[in-house]
Amino acid sequence: MAENVDDITINYEEDGTVIVKELDKVILSKGAWTTILFRYQQYNRSKEEYGADAYTIRRYQKRNGQYLPKSKFNISSEAQAKKIIEALNKWIEQD
Repeated sequence: MAENVDDITINYEEDGTVIVKELDKVILSKGAWTTILFRYQQYNRSKEEYGADAYTIRRYQKRNGQYLPKSKFNISSEAQAKKIIEALNKWIEQD
């Protein structure tokens, strides 16, 4: 586990192959509880290629100097991501 929030990653390797490839991340909040939005690609073994971009929001809690994963929400498609953006923009513009 990471000791520094900037070192948190979702890259995951198995048998020399990167299965989850982190493309980018945005740290949404820092502190004892940290929230990070990741953009990534998942490797498809049968096709031997990476799939479309995907997104996940992950929460980490810092305990004993280490960030531990506590929860996650995977955004299943670009369409779902756009709906989330649309809803948030609508709510924010109302205030």
